[in-house]
Amino acid sequence: FPKYVDEYETLLTDNRIWKQRTVNIGVVPPERALALGFTGPMLRGSGVEWDLRKKQPYAVYDRVDFDIPVGVNGDCYDRYLVRIEEMRQSNRIVRQCIEWLRKNPGPVITDNHKVAPPSRVEMKSNMEELIHHFKLFTEGIHVPPGEAYAAVEAPKGEFGVYLVSDGANKPWRMKIRAPSFPHLASLNEMAKGHMLADVVAIIGTQDIVFGEIDR
Repeated sequence: FPKYVDEYETLLTDNRIWKQRTVNIGVVPPERALALGFTGPMLRGSGVEWDLRKKQPYAVYDRVDFDIPVGVNGDCYDRYLVRIEEMRQSNRIVRQCIEWLRKNPGPVITDNHKVAPPSRVEMKSNMEELIHHFKLFTEGIHVPPGEAYAAVEAPKGEFGVYLVSDGANKPWRMKIRAPSFPHLASLNEMAKGHMLADVVAIIGTQDIVFGEIDR
């Protein structure tokens, strides 16, 4: 994989045409990026060093070593450079996890069968495990009453879920905070003063998912 990333850089990073179409296009200064609700590579491309995996670690991110790439100018070119480096950092994380798994073979799933299904072997040989399996897949999990917000650093930015529970097996209220929606909302501001053809580069470096923003 790293050699292919090197190929992408050889093809694009110093390419005169590529730089003409991305440098100083769609510039967003750091204070505006924060005000517009940017997260992920969009925010880091504007020079703000914010990554939930570092600032609010979850899973095993506090046990792996990686860097947070940040931009300088907040333009399409910087956002491209940030994503290129993030591919390298992701590969670095994966390699560390693979090395850990080689030294610590599974299972890695919890053995609490009230929240995770038992194995098929256990289910077929133990009545209690069969009951756990049946209740988990027919009723789901009864979340205690309360409210919570949790987020992860998705490839496109902060992906969060705000959940309100009344103690039942279905959410009383749920709000998904997807990263692409605020990014697309900034398109008008980012495209001002540019040509229509530049919108292609701007949307490309926003890296939005249209299914995610179809509200």
